[in-house]
Amino acid sequence: MSSDPWWCRHHVKHRVATDIGVAAGFVVLDTVVTLVGGSWWPARPGPLAWVMLGLQAAACASLAVRRRAPLAVVAILAAYSLALALLISPAGLLTPANSGTVWAPFGTVLAAYAPFFYQPNRRLAIAAVAVLSIIVARPWQPSVTVITVAIVRTAAGPLLAMYYDARRRLVAALTERAERAEREQGLLAEQARAEERARLAGEMHDVVTHRVSLMVLQAGALRMTAADEATRQAAEELRAAGCLALDELRDLVGILRTADDEDPTPSTPGLAALVAESTGVGTPAELAEDGDPALASPVVGRTAYRIVREALTNVRKHAPGARVTVRVSYAESGVRLTVRNTAPPEPASARADSALSATGSGLGIAGLRQRVELVHGTLRATGLPDGGFCVEATLPAYVPTREPVA
Repeated sequence: MSSDPWWCRHHVKHRVATDIGVAAGFVVLDTVVTLVGGSWWPARPGPLAWVMLGLQAAACASLAVRRRAPLAVVAILAAYSLALALLISPAGLLTPANSGTVWAPFGTVLAAYAPFFYQPNRRLAIAAVAVLSIIVARPWQPSVTVITVAIVRTAAGPLLAMYYDARRRLVAALTERAERAEREQGLLAEQARAEERARLAGEMHDVVTHRVSLMVLQAGALRMTAADEATRQAAEELRAAGCLALDELRDLVGILRTADDEDPTPSTPGLAALVAESTGVGTPAELAEDGDPALASPVVGRTAYRIVREALTNVRKHAPGARVTVRVSYAESGVRLTVRNTAPPEPASARADSALSATGSGLGIAGLRQRVELVHGTLRATGLPDGGFCVEATLPAYVPTREPVA
């Protein structure tokens, strides 16, 4: 059983039926036009005339495969038209009742259309239709009427094909542009939501922290100046509760400022695949890990992944061919990450790929620094004396989220 969807199979069957129907229509049209004297049919047809009429029907029937073999269809109709013209003159084996008409069948119109719409090689299509036009126009028997009608007949197909092809390309480009605009609008909306969350988190932190800090300070002062032990004990409990509230508020603000729990960015287990992918595209890289990756919480793991990904991307853009070493150390106190690359093997003026190095917003490191600061880490990116570059990050091992730590 075919694995194609049913609507695809239905579309193919419908297209085949349409092609067969069109070919049959041209067979009937050319046969009728020929028999009524609108083409090459002689006044007294003999066996050769009936044979050529059958061959004409077969040549028009080849239009059924014009989508898959457009050049073959042109060749068949061109060969038939040339053979018919040579049998009439100079061979003299057929004598048309009306010698001032175009002897080639009307199927040549559709045959000339097919190469320009279904053949990707435009030069080959032009050459094939040019040969067909010469055969249909019969320049060796000059006639202004015949040549004019023949050129109009064989030119109509390519003009229609180029129009429909340009229209198809325009619709595809407009569709792609609309989809891209929709994606960009979604990204902008997501960015606006993230910025609003960060703003609300900052405002909440500033307002609530100010008030709770005053409470903690007043409780501490009361503990120092209270006359009895019970009051000092109550003031100490109030101060401890305020400090705990500040810690919980800081954790909550951290959650609001980080990405959603459904963030699809891989975590630390994806670093190996990231390094292997970089090596596969021509940037030699190696990964050295020390400690247990499970010590890093999900947000920290995703942040580390983003740092490595951005660093490797920058190496591919600005230092192609340089060797990269990625070192990650996991500890209970934090995660230390270093991405160091050597100097590129060629001078910058000789190796720079302006098309690649010019891509991007130029804010990759700045964005990473902001993200690292959101998880209370530090990021440093500096050049090295040997011409290389180093990105170092220190992250806390744990940042509270609603996700379970692996």
